[in-house]
Amino acid sequence: MIFIFTYHYTKDAEKEMNELLSPNERVEHAYKLIRDLMVFTNNRLILVDKQGVTGKKIEYHSIPYKSITHFSVETAGTFDLEAELKIWVSGNDVPIEKTFNKQLNIYKVQSVLAEYVAS
Repeated sequence: MIFIFTYHYTKDAEKEMNELLSPNERVEHAYKLIRDLMVFTNNRLILVDKQGVTGKKIEYHSIPYKSITHFSVETAGTFDLEAELKIWVSGNDVPIEKTFNKQLNIYKVQSVLAEYVAS
């Protein structure tokens, strides 16, 4: 999965995720992949994985911020065109990995994640 660009479209993401959000929950940041999303709400991180040719089958992975034990960022290098974000969730030895295009500011995504995890 490669993130193409940051996509701050909270109203569109809230519409798309309306049925998943609790009554007092709101989308605060959203980053779009080609089809998938990484959504930061005021309560949790939601990873949206659109599957299949049509993208009609969707997996929603909900991660409470308090469950994130640590995370790491690997920046894109001169010859490596992709940056990576790894998120470790309590109870799992293997991190969740997201790959970003070099055009996206990986530091911004890390900063947003750090803000929520530290709260």
